[in-house]
Amino acid sequence: MYSYPSTLQEHPITPAKAWMLALLCIVWAGTGLVGHDPWKPDEAYSFGLVYHILQSGDWLVPTLAGEPFMDKPPLFYITAAAFAKLFSPWLALHDGARLASGFYTGLTLLFTGLAARELFGHGRGWAAAIILIGCLGMLVRAHQIITDLALLTGCAMMLYGFALNLRRTLLAGILLGTGMGIGFMAKGFIAPVLFVLISGALLLFENWRTRIFLASLGIAALCALPWLTIWPFLLYQHSPQLFMEWAWTHNIGHWFSYARSGDYAEAFYYVKILPWLAWPALPLAAWAVWQARRKVLDEPEFQLLLVSFVVMLVTLSLVPNIKEVFALPMLLPLALLATASLSTLRRGAANALDWFGIMTFGLLAILMWWGWAGLLLDNHAKITQWLKDYQPGFEPAFHATPFWIAVAVSVLWIVLVWRVGRSMRRAVVNCAAGTTLLWVLAMTLWLPWLESGKSYRNMVTSLKQSLPKKHGCIGGEHLGDGQRAMLQYFGDIITRRHARNSCDLLLVQGAVVARPVRDETQWKKIWEGGRTGDKVERYRLYQRVR
Repeated sequence: MYSYPSTLQEHPITPAKAWMLALLCIVWAGTGLVGHDPWKPDEAYSFGLVYHILQSGDWLVPTLAGEPFMDKPPLFYITAAAFAKLFSPWLALHDGARLASGFYTGLTLLFTGLAARELFGHGRGWAAAIILIGCLGMLVRAHQIITDLALLTGCAMMLYGFALNLRRTLLAGILLGTGMGIGFMAKGFIAPVLFVLISGALLLFENWRTRIFLASLGIAALCALPWLTIWPFLLYQHSPQLFMEWAWTHNIGHWFSYARSGDYAEAFYYVKILPWLAWPALPLAAWAVWQARRKVLDEPEFQLLLVSFVVMLVTLSLVPNIKEVFALPMLLPLALLATASLSTLRRGAANALDWFGIMTFGLLAILMWWGWAGLLLDNHAKITQWLKDYQPGFEPAFHATPFWIAVAVSVLWIVLVWRVGRSMRRAVVNCAAGTTLLWVLAMTLWLPWLESGKSYRNMVTSLKQSLPKKHGCIGGEHLGDGQRAMLQYFGDIITRRHARNSCDLLLVQGAVVARPVRDETQWKKIWEGGRTGDKVERYRLYQRVR
């Protein structure tokens, strides 16, 4: 294993520091899980799938607004439905469902920390967790109702299993197989593909060409087998057509079609966004690799993390769908590599990173307080006017509880920055604390402003009040999946796609400036509306002329 400098043992994490770091992780992970509606776009359609399970009890076929939605397996939706039902006496269904996001995020932090401790020694687990919550790419996504968080947990379990395999073969195999299975039941084939490619690449190194490693891979395959077979088998028994739609249309066949097309225009998308998505883990990881460059390919921990990152980057860059949220698994090996840098980071660089974080987050926090006060007091500043124009119709109001929470967290951040001891961990702790401060301010002071532009509740309520007392089915035209889900949740309105000719009502989603509806002599517009402040989406309800 790589020999670390003596600074590795400096400033050990005492029980008091451990409690402080645990509290920081809890505040970061727990803030924003409750108190707001499902937001567009990903939360809205994801909760629609959860809502179907709550309404029908059918967990086998993911269903959105009455129609099968076979894009992903249902593990995350089942978990979210369980949390929503468990906490339904106290929380709204969508808030209860969002607790599943906190559950999976907590597991991700746990297994990332365990992997860091296994690879780099005691005291490194907390550092890895703190670096991960400090990554900008985790901030919003870790608090959303999205199935990618379950995939992230599966990947973290697999990394811990790989790290553990040289010492505890059986447990490593169980973790590898379970992590692969969770990832498969969350997002489909991507987790098994990553497992196979990472395992195969590691076998290129002598450190990993051992019977112990092969044995752990065999155990992993056995442990993953139930995860990989039970739901697909039940789905096939229920409907071979839906099984083929999931396995081929949305997954394997889609990948083959993309590979044959040769259109890889977005292949470098993740390379371009990683500098901000993985900040501050990326520069710290690069420094760790540079410092160990003479031995980096000889040490098993670096082999594992570099192989994992490269495999994830290449594989995820060559799949049909390219989105920022799909890059989350790459943050895991980067955070672990960044953990190795804390013992070799030069004091000047650490201090520069520390002060950059303090000044940046401090300035942003001041701007957030100033902007909120400007809205509340209507100080007629340019930024206040811009904020009002961005969310027209928003009426600011003072809410005591969120205000005092924001005050308390701001004061605690100042105390933490002032009191954190001098160590190489100081920079990453302050970065994570600054990120947490901004998130708390956003979810307290700024939540009403954000909610007014991201929630569909008021729009659906207005639409429902405009529906004729007696009507048949409602056709939907150009409606997105998230919009159809929120129509059902907030208004019990089920829209049918491709039902224009059979329904007496037609709901059309379009731009602010509308094109005339086809066969306009047969349709009369009876309602028009949209989300508060949305200058792009507009919804129009038409009734068939008898």
